[in-house]
Amino acid sequence: MQVSYKELMEQVQSCNNCKLSLNRKKTVFGEGDLHAEIMLVGEGPGTNEDIQGRPFVGQAGHLLDKMLAAIGLSRKSVYICNIVKCRPPGNRVPTEEEAFACLPYLRGQYALIRPKIIVCLGATAAKYLIDPNLKITRDRGQFYNKKGVWFIATYHPAALLRDQSKKFETWEDLKAIKEKLDELNT
Repeated sequence: MQVSYKELMEQVQSCNNCKLSLNRKKTVFGEGDLHAEIMLVGEGPGTNEDIQGRPFVGQAGHLLDKMLAAIGLSRKSVYICNIVKCRPPGNRVPTEEEAFACLPYLRGQYALIRPKIIVCLGATAAKYLIDPNLKITRDRGQFYNKKGVWFIATYHPAALLRDQSKKFETWEDLKAIKEKLDELNT
């Protein structure tokens, strides 16, 4: 039996399935349109997200907002979440154990929202949602259809803050996402 959005959020808030729960200030469940056609999935919460309990609220989040606006979308028109719901220490990449502990929650979010497109922001999200062997520099910008849902990987906004040379490729990916959404809605 499928749980409600509120019930799933409460499960995450009380979760202690991995060691990430030991040091969290807040869980970062996700936010946005519960009927969104696009779900964006990042790696995990950072410092600002851990404090506020919201995804993508730091510098990378501000850049993500601008990226969405560039293709006519807003934070309120999409759904944004992460692979793991608690901040890894030092903002490190989540371990497989941590990711696998959280994936059932992400699957629950997907089952409730039913997006047409899932955008993997960065290599970690792409690894767990598209293919464990995916290389973000090689495979970003390609669509994969899995059970009627379109998946695409692009660079994480934090990577763009570190390396501005990736912005052109990311812009191409964003345009492709918008084109795919328009195609699906015609």
